[in-house]
Amino acid sequence: MQICVIGAGYVGLVTATCFAEMGNQVVCVERDPQRVAMLSRGEVPIYEPGLETMLKAQLAGGQLSFTSQLKAGIRRAEVIFIAVGTPSGEDGSADLSHVLAVADELGERLDHACLVVDKSTVPVGTAERVAQHINAGLARREQRARVIVASNPEFLKEGSAVEDFMRPDRVIVGCDEERGRELLRRLYAPFLRNHERLLCMSVRAAEFSKYAANAFLATKISFINEMAGICARLGVDIEEVRRGIGSDRRIGTHFIYAGCGYGGSCFPKDVKALIRTAEHEGIEPGILRAVEARNALQKTLLFQALREHFNGHLQGRVVALWGLAFKPGTDDLREAPSLVLLDALLTAGAKVQACDPAATAAVAARYAAAVEAGQLMLSESPYAVAQGADALVLVTEWKQFRQPDFPRIRGAMRMPVLFDGRNIYDADQLAELGFLYRGIGRPASGSCKASAA
Repeated sequence: MQICVIGAGYVGLVTATCFAEMGNQVVCVERDPQRVAMLSRGEVPIYEPGLETMLKAQLAGGQLSFTSQLKAGIRRAEVIFIAVGTPSGEDGSADLSHVLAVADELGERLDHACLVVDKSTVPVGTAERVAQHINAGLARREQRARVIVASNPEFLKEGSAVEDFMRPDRVIVGCDEERGRELLRRLYAPFLRNHERLLCMSVRAAEFSKYAANAFLATKISFINEMAGICARLGVDIEEVRRGIGSDRRIGTHFIYAGCGYGGSCFPKDVKALIRTAEHEGIEPGILRAVEARNALQKTLLFQALREHFNGHLQGRVVALWGLAFKPGTDDLREAPSLVLLDALLTAGAKVQACDPAATAAVAARYAAAVEAGQLMLSESPYAVAQGADALVLVTEWKQFRQPDFPRIRGAMRMPVLFDGRNIYDADQLAELGFLYRGIGRPASGSCKASAA
């Protein structure tokens, strides 16, 4: 098929590249000329495993191209995907200005029948508004092109987005016309050869499904984090509880890992947007408010634990952080728990030595003053940041941090104290190695003595 993807951000770039991989002719439209030039050279501005290799291959094969000109991008397109940002507005609702601006421009430029698909995460009723904007533009030009508008929400996880797109567990298509549904069935057929996982529904149901899915996953995380808080007071290990409830097939094991809070571009934004939608309809979203409040509190727990351990005196302490991105496999810092901890530590006068395999450049730019002042040191080596540290804090559970050389780290640290923000370590093993271990909702173990090294 001839496809146009509007927006070369995270979702748009993965969508364009993966459709090209399946033999479609894809043009990706991006307003930023510098970004277009970078992508046209095969340089990917985001960290996503497997994406750069695939993008370069499709560029070389001529299946994928980039342009800053919408008119050129849509010239022959049978299907046009809108994949621009929908950030939170000041009141938390989804800002649709970018989506509707694209719809206006399509109304001014389209001259042939096509299917327009909202790939961006948008509130219920957005497809109707997009159709209105497009059709108003067509009417002003007395253009009779037949345009169908559908919803096809993305369910990509940062760090495994290419795999998620190429082997989806489901594809949701919201379209009220058979012609549009058939086009999307054909387009997704190569991705669904093993099992039929394409779910057709109304446009409004598809739009709401994305928000409901993210809100439910965020609720599971906040629930287990609240249980961890109770476990901490009762001397119960939340990890044992997690295994106990996760064995119930009605609950399952996914998204019930206690930790220092969720972040990213989806869960925080989408929970806020769904809260505002409920309020607009006169419904009190009590569960969603509790999810949001629990997560905000969860992001402060590591700093509270550090402050308690050092009796409120963090001035001059050296704290090593492992992991800065909001999750492994990405360089994304949006709503990352690490930022809450970093801000609090720097304000308290601590010296921070931080390590992340992908996000150090973004953190260096964000905290340039602290780096220049010597209060923040960044490295890609977990051992370098542990040198001379009074405490080590795991914030993001990258694979590189799962089985480190703990005796080496014990020898490098001034005080072998480990705060495990993701509960990935064996508390008893660390205690045997001389660490004081503290997890999330887990009993403290071990003792702490300064290293002789």
